[in-house]
Amino acid sequence: MSSRPLPLPAMRGLPEPSRRRAASRGPRWGAWGVHAMLLLYSAVALGPIILIVANSMKSRRALFESPFSLPSAATFDLIGYETVIEEAGFDRYFLNSLIVTASAVVLVVLLSAMAAHALVEYDFRGNTALGLFLAVGIMIPIRLGTVSLLELMVDLRLVNTLWALILVYTAMGIPLGVFLLSQFFRQVPSDIKASARIDGASEYRVFGLVLPLVRPGLGAVAVFTMLPVWNDLWFPLILAPDESKRTVTLGAQQFLGQFASNWNAVLAALTLAMVPILLLYVIFSRQFLRGLTEGAIK
Repeated sequence: MSSRPLPLPAMRGLPEPSRRRAASRGPRWGAWGVHAMLLLYSAVALGPIILIVANSMKSRRALFESPFSLPSAATFDLIGYETVIEEAGFDRYFLNSLIVTASAVVLVVLLSAMAAHALVEYDFRGNTALGLFLAVGIMIPIRLGTVSLLELMVDLRLVNTLWALILVYTAMGIPLGVFLLSQFFRQVPSDIKASARIDGASEYRVFGLVLPLVRPGLGAVAVFTMLPVWNDLWFPLILAPDESKRTVTLGAQQFLGQFASNWNAVLAALTLAMVPILLLYVIFSRQFLRGLTEGAIK
């Protein structure tokens, strides 16, 4: 029996193409409504970012006279960026953030992939308990253990070093990474791994063969790790407050407190702090969305 709904009485006398066009009007209007809501949400979310970037490239007078207009030839001015470059070490802050973020992303992706592969592939005592333990790490914020983490870093003599941030961010990202990647590793056909083992491949070789098959999941984990690490202010302020080890977020916060009345410099500092991570998100957004959709389906 077909599950297709019966046509309306008014449509029974129409040809088949006409009935199809009439029946598709309802869903088409619904799709337009969904797209309109998404466009409205995008405008609300991107509007403040566009205003900050645009106003950071205008003169101080134009900033107050026409804050909602784009910079023109008469109002274009980079005095805010000149102030940031000359009076703040943003080049050092960018380098520190880049080192911390890249190191944490690589470690989280690698260790999460290895742990997820082991939990899915091998049946050993404590497998379920270990999976639940990692799941608890998702539910409990790591900031609750700030005092213990600070004491640990003091004992290890890692305070005011980038290693303190890298280790904390790696521990923070592994639980979610293992949870996401486990769903992908479960979908890898067992025949591939069995064939590799029959051919004499080691377990590390098997892991290397399987890893490209879960690439969307790796991209999703990388983006999930990258965004909070780059934007975090709490742990840089606690574990690495020294000026030579400041990240972009902490450096921008300190700069804003120093130049609170210089709006050109404030907007320039905010732009320099957020634009790089937005560009990285745009670059990796395809892998991120693909990983989310495939993970949801699986």
